[in-house]
Amino acid sequence: MSSKARKFNAFTFFKLPAAWWAGVRLRHLDSEKAVVTVIHSWRNQNPFKSMYWAVQGMAAELTTGALFIDQIKKSGRQISMLVANNNANFSKKATGKITFTCTDGGKIQEAIERTIETGEGQTIWMKSVGMNEEGVVVSTFNFEWTIRLKR
Repeated sequence: MSSKARKFNAFTFFKLPAAWWAGVRLRHLDSEKAVVTVIHSWRNQNPFKSMYWAVQGMAAELTTGALFIDQIKKSGRQISMLVANNNANFSKKATGKITFTCTDGGKIQEAIERTIETGEGQTIWMKSVGMNEEGVVVSTFNFEWTIRLKR
C-alpha cells in the first residue's frame, strides 16, 4: 500500500467513519486507477449472510471519488464535486474479500480542464466493478459526478 493510500485511509477514519468501520480500505491510487477492498464480516453483512449493498456502494464510490479528490488536489484549484446520480447491478452474493476497481481516471483531467477553461460545471459517469477472490463480478456501480469551480 502506498503512502498516498495510507493517508487516504486516515482521511476516511475522520471524514467517512461509516466506511472505515465497515472495513472499506483504499489499496491503490494513481491518475488512471483506484482499487478499494472490503472484507465481508459481521460488521457489514445483511440478514442473508452476504455484504450489505450499501457497504459495496461505499467501496465503489470511494474508487471514483478518490480519483477525483487526487486530481482536483493536483490541479491546485478550488473545485467542488458531488454525486448527482448512480445505479448498480448485483450479480452474485458478496462474501469474502471484495475488490472494487475504477479505471476511469483519464476522464477526470479533461473535465477539470474544461471546468477551469469555461467556468461551467461538468458531468461525467464513472464505473466501479466489484470482484470476489475468484475473479467473479459481484456488483457493478456507475456514478454520475458533477464538478464546478468554487466561487
